[in-house]
Amino acid sequence: MTFSPTTAATTAPTERVSPRDSTPETPCRIDTLGGAMRDWIAKLGTAWVEGEITEWNVRNVGTYAKLRDIDGDATISIRVWSSVRGRIPADLKRGDRVIACVKPEYWVKGGDLSFVVSSMRHVGLGDLLEKLERLRAQLRGEGLFDDSRKQRLPFLPQRIGLITGKNSDAEKDVLRNAQLRWPSVEFEVRHTAVQGDRLVPEVLAALAELDADPHVDVIVIARGGGDFQHLLGFSDERLLRAVAAASTPIVSAIGHENDRPLLDEVADLRASTPTDAAKRVVPDVAEQLALVRESRARLTARLSQRLAHDQANLEQLRSRPVLREPERMLRERDAELEYALSRGRGRLEQRLETAHTEVHALRGSLRALSPRHTLERGYAIVHLADGAGDAIVRDADAAPAGTELMITLARGTVAAQSAGERQE
Repeated sequence: MTFSPTTAATTAPTERVSPRDSTPETPCRIDTLGGAMRDWIAKLGTAWVEGEITEWNVRNVGTYAKLRDIDGDATISIRVWSSVRGRIPADLKRGDRVIACVKPEYWVKGGDLSFVVSSMRHVGLGDLLEKLERLRAQLRGEGLFDDSRKQRLPFLPQRIGLITGKNSDAEKDVLRNAQLRWPSVEFEVRHTAVQGDRLVPEVLAALAELDADPHVDVIVIARGGGDFQHLLGFSDERLLRAVAAASTPIVSAIGHENDRPLLDEVADLRASTPTDAAKRVVPDVAEQLALVRESRARLTARLSQRLAHDQANLEQLRSRPVLREPERMLRERDAELEYALSRGRGRLEQRLETAHTEVHALRGSLRALSPRHTLERGYAIVHLADGAGDAIVRDADAAPAGTELMITLARGTVAAQSAGERQE
């Protein structure tokens, strides 16, 4: 009986055959092959590699990521176990350029090849990042990041200073979008290096020139996105202090969301992109015209409403009797005055008559009580003539016979002598 190779392999004994000794008749087991690969790969040891992080997925047990070659298309899978994660920078993320110490590992059960990371850091940026953090803390402590010191942008700048790379997309974006929004806006453009050693001195010179120009209302420093290392010049302390000291408002338009340069913190306004800077610096003429039309319509409606209200009030005032027939009020007041005069005159006459009656009655009472009135009725007053003129004789005993007397009559006086007789 003949057997096919498949039948032979299936019925072959299960003893382990090394991958080197395997044949179609005596194949090796997969776990044997995997173990051999694991042992062989482990002999490679550790290696330092440089690459860019393309994936960075953090899990509880570790971080699963991928590194891509800087210049080629090669990619490796890496694992950072939780025990190692505390020894590497905490700010690692997708897009960072790093150097890592890796050791290849082959997982027999899953058939996967990956590299375990024992150390990782930014490419040449460790010390630099530390210096930038110290500078950030220093400038923040000095108040250069405070909103209170930042200047407000003018509503409509007549001329904008632009510092950017020559023929760059950032320049085109700012000019095009600003002129689309406000066609009459003018620019003073200064071309400088936007990376490398020439960046800081050239930008400083352009900034000083534009800041000294009285016709420039605002200055935009613009650059497109790029690698963090290319943006380091925009975190230079000399440039930051010059921006903070400028009398003209400064807009930072460095189009890079990650690893923002310190210029974004010191500038009076931070725009996310050069296009955003153009939109933030000048208003939209269409929007402003719409606002003017809306304001004009509101003012017209308000003025019409106010005129209609005042006209209604005027008509209401004119319809009142006092304004429609003003002489009527004079007649009413004249009648009131005549009534008051008549009433006062009557009251005065009545009062005079009452007073006259009272005076007449008092006069009669006074006359009835007056001694003169009594004398006129024939009575007389007898006084002693010895000088005691005030001594009125009321008793005959007070004037014995022969006493000189003075008799007062209603008109005049007469002298007499007492006869001394008393009649009972």
